[in-house]
Amino acid sequence: MNKSIAALILAASTLLAASASAETLKIGTEGAYPPFNFQDASGKLGGFDVEIGLALCEKMKVECEVVAQDWDGIIPGLQAKKYDMIIASMFITEERKQQVSFTDPYYLAAMTLAAPKGANITDFTNEGMKGKTIGAQSGTTQANYATAVFPDADIKLYPTQDEVNLDMANGRLDVQVGDMIPLLDWVTKNEDGKACCELIGEPITDKKFVGDGVGIAVRQEDNALRERLNQALKDIRADGTYQKINDKYFAIDVYTMK
Repeated sequence: MNKSIAALILAASTLLAASASAETLKIGTEGAYPPFNFQDASGKLGGFDVEIGLALCEKMKVECEVVAQDWDGIIPGLQAKKYDMIIASMFITEERKQQVSFTDPYYLAAMTLAAPKGANITDFTNEGMKGKTIGAQSGTTQANYATAVFPDADIKLYPTQDEVNLDMANGRLDVQVGDMIPLLDWVTKNEDGKACCELIGEPITDKKFVGDGVGIAVRQEDNALRERLNQALKDIRADGTYQKINDKYFAIDVYTMK
C-alpha cells in the first residue's frame, strides 16, 4: 500500500476514534421560563440559561445536548440520570442542597410581586394579603415564599409560570409572586402583561427564600463536573462571552445585578 494512503487511513481512523470517544453531556432545562429558558415555535430550546450552558460546554470542550423537563420533575430527572446538569434558573437553597450539588452562582436573583394596574395594594404583610388570591409556580421558591409569608391568603399554584401569567392577565389573581427579571420582562415586553399588570413593592431578597443566587445543579457525587463548570464559568466571565449573552437578554449585568 502507498505510504501516503496508509498515513491518511491511519489519520482518519484516529479522528473517528477520537470522535466516538468525545464526551457528551446533557443539560436539563424547563423550556417554559422566558427569557431564561423557552421553546420557540419549532420546539427548539433557547434563552439565557441555554446559551450560558452551551458556552460552558464549549469551554469544557464537550458536546452538549439540551433537553426539556417539566419543573416538578426536574430534580428527579437529574437523579435518574436523564441529564447531567440542570441549568434552569434554580435558586441555591438549603433544602435543594439536600438533593443536589450546586456550582457557584451564575447569576443573582430576587423575587417580586405583581398585581393588576390600579389595584393599590400597599400592605405586603399577611394581614394585608388576607383573603387575596395569590398565584405562583408550584415547586419553586416563589411558592414557598407565598405559602410561608401569606398563610391567610388563597394560594393557587400552577405547573408553569406561563399559566400563572395567564390567570393574572385574565383577572383570576389579585397578586402573583415571581422571579423579578421574568416578571419585569412580562409586564414591560409582553402584550398581555403590559396591558394588565405592574410590579408592586420592593424586591424580595430574603436569603431564606432566594438563597445565594442561581446555580447549576449536578448529582451530589459529580464533584468533578461541578468543579469543571465552576472553572468554565470563570473563563466565560473573563473572556467576555458571559457579558455578550447577558446583553442579548438584559439591560443589567445579572451576574452582579448592577
